Amino acid sequence: MKTLLILILLHCSCALSAQTYHLQKITHKSSASFRGLSVVDDKTAWLGGSNGWVGISTNGAKSWRFTQIEGQENFSIRSVYAFSDKKVVVANAGSPAKIFLTVDGGNTWKNVYTNESETAFFDGIDFWNENEGLAYGDAIDGKMLILQTNDGGSSWTELTNRPALNEGEGSFAASGTGIRCIGKKKVIIATGGVISRLWVSEDKGNTWNTIEPPITQGESTTGIYSVAIDGSRMIIVGGDYTKPTLSHKHNLYSTDGGKTWSTPAEAVRGYRECVEFISKNVLLSTGPTGTDFSTDGGKNWQVVSDEEGFHTLRKARNGSLIIVAGNNGQISIVQKAK
Repeated sequence: MKTLLILILLHCSCALSAQTYHLQKITHKSSASFRGLSVVDDKTAWLGGSNGWVGISTNGAKSWRFTQIEGQENFSIRSVYAFSDKKVVVANAGSPAKIFLTVDGGNTWKNVYTNESETAFFDGIDFWNENEGLAYGDAIDGKMLILQTNDGGSSWTELTNRPALNEGEGSFAASGTGIRCIGKKKVIIATGGVISRLWVSEDKGNTWNTIEPPITQGESTTGIYSVAIDGSRMIIVGGDYTKPTLSHKHNLYSTDGGKTWSTPAEAVRGYRECVEFISKNVLLSTGPTGTDFSTDGGKNWQVVSDEEGFHTLRKARNGSLIIVAGNNGQISIVQKAK
């Protein structure tokens, strides 16, 4: 019996160690604060940062080249979607709200959309394919700002049916993961603030329904900051950025497409700005107070690192590279512990 117990404990220990992660810090010269991140494959990744800085790596995040978009020195680039080492679409946070496109690796930038409204503020960009995508932002005249493109980001037009938001309902440009384009036509957008919901469209934004998870809300700083989706499974993280250690109704999961929600037995450790599926059951989540991981679809979370200051985390769409980035130029590669 004693031998059997030892074998079981060794097996559990090995299984746990095989599923632990650590951060490999990358040194570079930028001190920008990063919230926009798009990882194309195991070589190519783009970052969006404060003061108009955009970074590109073509060697798996080991080194970076940074360029500053002219005229955006007082704006943060928080929404980023990369197609390749040459082409990326980015949007600033603030008014006038602008979208920029480069097709030559960031050597030149084209302003492809501008909104002069005082309340215009982009929160995220995502694409279904190489041509079709959406950009979204805070409400203008009571309706969510949503733009569509059918030519890979070269031109943008407002959706005809923009969701009407409640007073105090907005979104957070915290990590660029409040929007998820899924499959061929589905999109889910998270809102937060006084009211926090998930807006769902099955037809590229022509019609909308809502899901109302019981996440903390009621103040302008509360609600859903990020959503991760895999089939009928949904994981949301957030909380209140003014209370980073708040751990009540800040992290929920659903296994039935949002019909019902549960609280993890061990939740992420306080306010989190980003959550991302790494594989079928493995997720990573990060925020200003640390980074966590789950190996059971978000039902239980464990510590990756207590390193502070991270905002965004993304896995390569075509590959295994995982990058986390944040304040003061922080960039790390997330690796499995050996």
